[in-house]
Amino acid sequence: MPSVVQYAKTCEGWKENKLLSYFVLMDRVLGEGRFLKLVRTAQGWEYAERTRGTGAVMMFAATEDGRVVLVEEFRPPVGCSCICFPAGLKGDVEVGEAAADSARRELLEEAGYEAEEMRFLFTGPSSPGMTSETVDFFLAQGLRKVSAGGGVENERITVHEVPLDGVDAWLEARMQAGAMVDPRVYTGLYFLSERG
Repeated sequence: MPSVVQYAKTCEGWKENKLLSYFVLMDRVLGEGRFLKLVRTAQGWEYAERTRGTGAVMMFAATEDGRVVLVEEFRPPVGCSCICFPAGLKGDVEVGEAAADSARRELLEEAGYEAEEMRFLFTGPSSPGMTSETVDFFLAQGLRKVSAGGGVENERITVHEVPLDGVDAWLEARMQAGAMVDPRVYTGLYFLSERG
């Protein structure tokens, strides 16, 4: 997802447009690391932007026999394990990678599944008050287990396959054990239950 500055520069006549040129000329990078940079807008709003990749993908996935495919990974910013649907960055391996291709790659890397169909659902903000990142959401259908999953490089991802009719109790038990549940899990459960 382009930053306000990147977007403004794509607009014809941005230099003559006082509002757009204000964004372009006044945004500044406060700090930059390997994966993120902190930007302050002319109005004083601070937000994080990714240094590589072009956004994220998340795949709502369930097996044909009704098991929801979830992943769990320790997340240092919140200090505990978080449960989510398989997700990841798009374009972090190959520049210009299509969102659906990123979704297929991430589903395989994280959960060990290939999908016969990767149906695009919608795009939404990740955390609109804190980051410019957006997420493309997909419904992964026709799953086939081809590997253990678990992530790549330094990722330590645990794959869970939970019966849809027992997922609420399972999530509650995981929260009682100290894990956090990404709220987007409930969005995914809605789409999976609508699938029938």
